[in-house]
Amino acid sequence: MIFSFIIFLVLFLGGLLLMGYAFDIEGFEALMFCAGLTAVTLSMAWIMRERGSATRRADNWDGGPSAH
Repeated sequence: MIFSFIIFLVLFLGGLLLMGYAFDIEGFEALMFCAGLTAVTLSMAWIMRERGSATRRADNWDGGPSAH
């Protein structure tokens, strides 16, 4: 649980920093912004897959409430 939170935090804050610094870099603005957006999206996916999280599902990928 702690390991997953650390990965989430690094991806989320790193993505926000990349998106913020994208406007200071000449020539690679779009690439850095897209990389930051991807990192934030991956962080959300990482934390949502965690078992026993706020989604209250036994298995978030398959076997959730909609699968039965």
